[in-house]
Amino acid sequence: MVFELETERLRLRAWKAEDREPFFHLSSNPDVMEFFPDILTKAQSNTFIDNCIHKFETQGGWGLWAVELKQNGEFIGSVGLNVPNIKFPFSPFVEIGWRLDKPFWGKGYTCEAARRIFDFAFTEIGLEEVVAFTTVSNYRSENVMKKLGMVRDEKTFLHPGLEENHPLREHVLYRFQRSDFV
Repeated sequence: MVFELETERLRLRAWKAEDREPFFHLSSNPDVMEFFPDILTKAQSNTFIDNCIHKFETQGGWGLWAVELKQNGEFIGSVGLNVPNIKFPFSPFVEIGWRLDKPFWGKGYTCEAARRIFDFAFTEIGLEEVVAFTTVSNYRSENVMKKLGMVRDEKTFLHPGLEENHPLREHVLYRFQRSDFV
């Protein structure tokens, strides 16, 4: 079972076979993947989707959802909740993450989906906190975190999944508490 969520313009749903090609397209776009360690190969993109599907099964129906426009069913990317497989300095936690194809940037879709996910996280599955993080140079994602009302930790941290001298290793951390959700 996968919880399906809706907003005014979006449907957050289970992954479908036909999502694989457009997800690979966006995950192999250097602009979309600018603040990730690398673009994804077709195999890596498929593994990412397979892992999302597996997490829905093991986490009780929630995870990183496929996102489509309600008006026409067009796949635009992924937004959702994730429990990473590696240990971070602030583990354990549930993070919110997003990856939308570039033509859908700047239209408010990420914030719209994230607000619905916060509602789900706090009222339907009872989380106390959701975090988000990104490399220090990813101002676009950081601006989304601010628009969502998330609060930045004072200190940055080094991403444990990146090598010591990797240019994207230093990250900022934002938190959103259930008590702050309106």
